[in-house]
Amino acid sequence: MYEFFRDLDRRWIFLMMFLCVAVPIIIIGATGKTFPEEPTQLVRAVFDEIENLPSGSKVLLSYDYDPASEGELAPMATMFAYHCAAKGHKMYFMALWPVGPQMVDDTIENIIKKDFKDLKYGEDYVNLGYKSGYEGVIKVIITDFTELYSTDTRGTPWSAIPMCHDVNSVQDMDLIVNVSAGYAGTKEWVQYAVTPYPKLRMVAGCTGVQAPLLYPYIPQQLHGLLGAIKGAAEYEALVIEAYGDKMARKDAGDNPLTDDNGDYLIPGKYTEGIRRMGPQLVAHLLMILLIIVGNVIYFVERRREGRR
Repeated sequence: MYEFFRDLDRRWIFLMMFLCVAVPIIIIGATGKTFPEEPTQLVRAVFDEIENLPSGSKVLLSYDYDPASEGELAPMATMFAYHCAAKGHKMYFMALWPVGPQMVDDTIENIIKKDFKDLKYGEDYVNLGYKSGYEGVIKVIITDFTELYSTDTRGTPWSAIPMCHDVNSVQDMDLIVNVSAGYAGTKEWVQYAVTPYPKLRMVAGCTGVQAPLLYPYIPQQLHGLLGAIKGAAEYEALVIEAYGDKMARKDAGDNPLTDDNGDYLIPGKYTEGIRRMGPQLVAHLLMILLIIVGNVIYFVERRREGRR
């Protein structure tokens, strides 16, 4: 057995990894069954920040990512928008990344316009779009929005947007929600908005490699954080637990709201994170097993060489 693993062709390892990813995808797609998620305190803090705001609160959502990180961050962006809309918050969308407006448009089209048709543009949500300057944008709008955002993406003047009448700067927001893939993103929002104005409250979602860099800001400057697809999955579980009946009604049509086990039939766009955790879990288990086997082979080789 030792010789078998020692001489194992790496192509078999590639095949095993392929199966570890493909099989869970096929099974989840066929059965709809996923692994349960147990939200951490950091994720619960994100949920609570949005959930505990009174209806009609002003929430600034900055989508600072691009298609390259969409796999990790799009589920967060989707659920942030759903949660804010379900709570009746006023949503102010913007982006510090050039491709960010595309991410905002996708969210508005797929979530707000389809599942919250009663919400009105300019009264319940607005798309402010992208402005160049990275952290320089934050430094300006923290004191005056109209210095940069004289209009929205439709060309409507700031003064003609009903939900902007009582908003002068970021300081008028009840919460900042940032979805970040790197620079400029959560770190810059913390440094140039929350740190000089500690009354501001902020939560964020970020890629896995970025999360450790943001932990020092928790909990004083950053009140909650979703880390990578795992954080997105846990957040989805919390929102589904709270709003599963409403989500099911949005997309159920003539179908029943629950399956034979009593579970809500949730549209796939709201369970992307949860469904992606299956392949990731199995693939990670394979990697751990291969690391253990590799170390066993290494120490056996050393022991044999020592006897020679």
